[in-house]
Amino acid sequence: MTLVTLPGQEWVDAVGPVSGLELAVWELDGGPDRADEVRVVVPPYLGGGKRIGALTHTPGVELVQLLTAGYDDVRAGLPDGVALANAAGVHDASTAELAVALTLASLRDFPDFFAAQRDQRWLPVKFHGALADRKVLILGYGSIGRAVAARLAPFEVQLTAVASRGRAGDELVPSVHGVDELPELLPQHDVVVVIVPLGPATEGMVDDAFLSAMPEGSLLVNVARGGVVDTDALVAHLSAGRVRAALDVTDPEPLPQGHPLWSAPGVIVTPHVGGASTAFMPRAVRLLQEQLGAYAAGRPLRNIVTPR
Repeated sequence: MTLVTLPGQEWVDAVGPVSGLELAVWELDGGPDRADEVRVVVPPYLGGGKRIGALTHTPGVELVQLLTAGYDDVRAGLPDGVALANAAGVHDASTAELAVALTLASLRDFPDFFAAQRDQRWLPVKFHGALADRKVLILGYGSIGRAVAARLAPFEVQLTAVASRGRAGDELVPSVHGVDELPELLPQHDVVVVIVPLGPATEGMVDDAFLSAMPEGSLLVNVARGGVVDTDALVAHLSAGRVRAALDVTDPEPLPQGHPLWSAPGVIVTPHVGGASTAFMPRAVRLLQEQLGAYAAGRPLRNIVTPR
């Protein structure tokens, strides 16, 4: 039988059995038992990229199936001839929920309420921002971007979707704009949700010019990767009170103590927890069952980002 390694016994129990495959535990911590027989490896969800070098112990591996949607920290260390598949779709619900939660928390001034609660102070009533009637731009309209749009639509917002290239819309947006239209679109929107992959075309794309094009008092929500945003430029715009930000990811990450982003006005920071919710495990198990079943049967695989 073909040997497949999963990152814990709980995964073996949840995924298996799969016809034609033998499932074993390996967390990429040194060499696995029967290393020469391993053909498929599923790295741990957390820290898998840092351990990818352990594949030198498994010369016969053919496929690495990630539990993350992002793969920028894995690709460089992948041995030649090994296919790489990501977990596109697994994190849609969880990450989209967080994007909406961050947007609402910032617009409704939740940090002020939390601080007052810690101090046991009852704040006087004033009007706070609402999500209703806002113009929201979603930068990155893949599966997670569409999941964000689906959750925002009931809030009575006006949605605009932007992707690398323009294309026809769907049931949520009349059209998808190309990224080249951003200079004209940004000044027209109150909220910008960023959910693009990190790569040469997107690294640092939210720079001083991008932030300067956003209207005074607008909100940037980043649930993509920290490197998509120029941190120094963002700190400058936050400090000037021009924009607000709600960030699940930062650059650097983890954000070190004393970094000016911690104390910048108008910012919410969460520690890269977009995919870390109870929605993760059942969706990941379904993906692995489908993917491993297809592998065993010789059918085409999903989510291949680096072919053999």
